[in-house]
Amino acid sequence: MQDSRVRVFGIRHHGPGSARAVRRGLEEFAPEVVLIEGPSDADPLVMLAASETMSPPVALLAYATGEPSKAAFWPFAVFSPEWQALDWAAKNGVQARFCDLPAHNMLADQRELSTREGDPLAELAAAAGYDDTERWWDSVIESNSGTGSSDVFDAITDAMAALRETVPIDEETAHREAYMRQVLRKTLKDGAQRVAVVCGAWHAPALVGPLGPASVDARILKGMTKIKTSLTWVPWTHSRLASVSGYGAGITSPGWYHHLFTAQDKTVARWLTKVARVLRAEDLPISSAHVIEAVRLAEALAVIRSRPLAGLSEVTEATRSVMCDGNDVLLDLITRKLVVGESLGEVPEETPTVPLEADLRARAKTLRLKQQAGAKNLDLDLRRDIDVERSRFLHRLALLDIDWGVPAEDEVRSTGTFRETWALQWKPEFAVSVIEASLWGTTVSVGAAAKIEARVQAPDIALAALIELLEQCLLADLPDALTRVLTSVKTVAALDHDVTHLMAALPILTRTLRYGDVRGTDVSALTEVADGLLVRICTGLPVAVTGLDDASAEEFRDHLDKVHAAVLMRDDPESIERWLKVVSGLIDRDDINGILTGRMVRLLRDAGSISEIDAAQRLSRALSIGSAPVDKAGWVDGFLGGGGLVLVHDRALLDLIDSWVGQLREQDFIDTLPLLRRTFGAFEAGERRAIGQAVRGGRVTETSVETDARRGRAAMAVVSDILGVNA
Repeated sequence: MQDSRVRVFGIRHHGPGSARAVRRGLEEFAPEVVLIEGPSDADPLVMLAASETMSPPVALLAYATGEPSKAAFWPFAVFSPEWQALDWAAKNGVQARFCDLPAHNMLADQRELSTREGDPLAELAAAAGYDDTERWWDSVIESNSGTGSSDVFDAITDAMAALRETVPIDEETAHREAYMRQVLRKTLKDGAQRVAVVCGAWHAPALVGPLGPASVDARILKGMTKIKTSLTWVPWTHSRLASVSGYGAGITSPGWYHHLFTAQDKTVARWLTKVARVLRAEDLPISSAHVIEAVRLAEALAVIRSRPLAGLSEVTEATRSVMCDGNDVLLDLITRKLVVGESLGEVPEETPTVPLEADLRARAKTLRLKQQAGAKNLDLDLRRDIDVERSRFLHRLALLDIDWGVPAEDEVRSTGTFRETWALQWKPEFAVSVIEASLWGTTVSVGAAAKIEARVQAPDIALAALIELLEQCLLADLPDALTRVLTSVKTVAALDHDVTHLMAALPILTRTLRYGDVRGTDVSALTEVADGLLVRICTGLPVAVTGLDDASAEEFRDHLDKVHAAVLMRDDPESIERWLKVVSGLIDRDDINGILTGRMVRLLRDAGSISEIDAAQRLSRALSIGSAPVDKAGWVDGFLGGGGLVLVHDRALLDLIDSWVGQLREQDFIDTLPLLRRTFGAFEAGERRAIGQAVRGGRVTETSVETDARRGRAAMAVVSDILGVNA
């Protein structure tokens, strides 16, 4: 027999139909206390739900103090029955409390308790003839949200009670329901005459009727472990509701459910109007007639299927047929933007938080960076002070593993160094990242610097990794950390005798030297380090290139390319001369792998250190009798690897290689073919086509491209008009 003082509302988490019914039920029952499924140690945060600046979707976050990675979320949307219960209690001056197992028990016992497998609601859906639980609940409850009665909760409780007789209760559920009963007993003992309980439908039968002796529940809860936890409110998003839920009841269509709850009338027509608006934003010709026909089709489908209202499946099919012409790509766009949607909630400023998060919010506000769920590209002009500060701020967050901003490719083609593009998207899980990062400091800049220093002190850190940290220090403008990193770079570089390590570090350091000034950063201290690295590389290079096999030579070739590019990019005459002099002294040695010799000849030729005639003579000697065909192919790969323009513009070189290939014996050709194919396969399609034309006897010049004089004159006329000159 049910206690007349208690009314249990068994709901579906994040269900708009349940939310409406709960609201009506609370109005009818007028409870003195509302108990809501949620961690009971979050009661001090309930009052914040009444704040005018609290805007769902939001979530309760509980984490182990000192170990933020151990955390759990309890999300709430505006269409969540639990949120509506909180909102009703706040507006009616009624006490609201959470009644579920405390977070300090749940987080401590995550590894110990057995949990139920499968979805018991799926059995009810199957019994009703539905193969999809979402569609069943949508049809029975959600789509009836405007006309249903609060009595529906009695029917739900009876159905769950019958289902629980066939499904064993898992250990986690037993603990949680025992605790809920204990809270309910205490609430009644404290004198409450009308208590409303808002909980998941699965738990409703355990709270209806006589609660039984408290000693039984006390024995169930005895011995549960606990850990120290902290709780707070954090912003949440609809997309996160679609993928995960602290209740284990993630939903696939939060945007649709939000519409069901907020659209009081003409639900289908209003929804399809939103669909039309999204498609029109993509420049698609969607008219009012499309909306009208789609509404008619959705409602007709509902009638055929004996459903009281058109649900998500009906409006989706109508959208596909009428508005998308069967195009599933457009339908996927609607799903992402509307059915799931992206809506980021807000929490009051007085919400408990770590100092680092407060600093992050303040800095973001100062820099006019808005936390939003949707992805957005931010183009920075580093000649502007505010954009420089934004860049430093985002780089500091990246160091703390808070990836609010991710470097992106600039949509504006520019060879300058003053542009920077970031892809911004705030994700709810960053709340945990912020808490984890707070271990490093109370502000973003202090935390980033502390993390850099900790990484510098890591044992056996490689020189290249140190140089990367040094670059990050400059980008994030962390002068104190930069000093420590510089000291470590000098120490490690002096003790590291592996030339490949030094060669891996120099390009990163050179890039920092090249692009640091655009941010107004003093990089003069790095010049000495770069000079020292180059001297040591040049000193150790003759030994490092000796006696390498093909695999090692290919790996070393990459280092050669990067160091060569870095030296030329730095544009320091003394450094360039030192580097080219060392490389020039190696190309005549016989103990160096042909891949490297060919590469060094190519680098010297491109830099103008040796003439084209000299390079051709060296290629001729390399292909002459005396070496194995595979070794010759390696030399060719070293010389040509990465680009075939040299063959397009130098017919003599092409003739040498063509002649050598033509003279190969059958077995030699078979042996060298894989390497040659790899070499020539890496060329651009245009390069390969031009080389093929030349081999067949065509000309390898710009005149081989067909031109249209008439179109050319028209283009020149336009250019003349733009420049203001006579054609």
